[in-house]
Amino acid sequence: MGHYESRMEVPAEHMRNIFGQYDHYVKKIEDDFHVTIVDRDGVVKISGVEQDVKRAQSIVRQLIELSKRGNIIQEQNVDYAITMEMENKEDVLIEIDGDCICHTISGKPIKPKTLGQKQYVDAIRNNMVVFGLGPAGTGKTYLAMAMAITAFKNEEVSRIILTRPAIEAGEKLGFLPGDLQSKVDPYLRPLYDALHQIMGAENFAKNMEKGLIEVAPLAYMRGRTLDNAYIILDEAQNTTPAQMKMFLTRIGFGSKVIITGDATQKDLAPGDKSGLDVAVRVLSKIKDIAFCNLTSKDVVRHPLVQKIVKAYEDYERVSERNKTRDNNARDKRGSRNTGYGKK
Repeated sequence: MGHYESRMEVPAEHMRNIFGQYDHYVKKIEDDFHVTIVDRDGVVKISGVEQDVKRAQSIVRQLIELSKRGNIIQEQNVDYAITMEMENKEDVLIEIDGDCICHTISGKPIKPKTLGQKQYVDAIRNNMVVFGLGPAGTGKTYLAMAMAITAFKNEEVSRIILTRPAIEAGEKLGFLPGDLQSKVDPYLRPLYDALHQIMGAENFAKNMEKGLIEVAPLAYMRGRTLDNAYIILDEAQNTTPAQMKMFLTRIGFGSKVIITGDATQKDLAPGDKSGLDVAVRVLSKIKDIAFCNLTSKDVVRHPLVQKIVKAYEDYERVSERNKTRDNNARDKRGSRNTGYGKK
């Protein structure tokens, strides 16, 4: 394979954004594709094996376009672009960047950052009930909140209801100080934080007082019918089958429901079934209910989080395979010994 070289013009005002601090982003591309990238007076020269050069060139081109659109390039953007190029998926960053859901109170645009997130957002737009399933850091709850607030501002719904089961890591509410609201507030804090960031503390407080935004533990949903509302059930892996059925039968006319959860992080008592697991099996064939499975590729927190999630996924996959193999071996031994002890 011969040496190949390509040149690209990069506007000076975008150079630092694309290259990253201390050329960190470019070094990532160089390491993963075994190319050399050099900047000479606004011209970026990429050299190496032809196929690798073209892949690196595609990534740099996407980063230029993102920068021209006003985005601040982050390490996650570069990592994801590299992953997609490795899978021969081109121009993914440009494709997903065009979908702006809304802006935070500080003016920062909220957009899907991966193909999985884009499919999740599209599913929310097109279905009445959506299950967002996947590990921590994939934006399940945050994107759901952004979609809910956007629908509320556009008067597509008259209120937002956010709920989650009040159970965490074996701790009991009775051990916490204060009245009932004080006891459940720590469990609902992630929802409050997202609302403050997207809507602003003042608007949030005003709508809370009017009853247009409600943040409550799942137990408060019993006996109600929720019409014309955007309803988000967070941490659904910690529901029981009875709680999940109760929640799903609250849905009224004009409502949209998003259920988020991570099946690998249950805090239920050992042996208890998860309402999320049961719902996935029971409802998988019903029209207007969508299931979106996000993976470690969709993690948008610190890159180390993505590596941690991937490591756990690999470990659990191997453990499950070993468990299945051991069970099969035990069954075979049992079938051979069925005549043992007979006279």
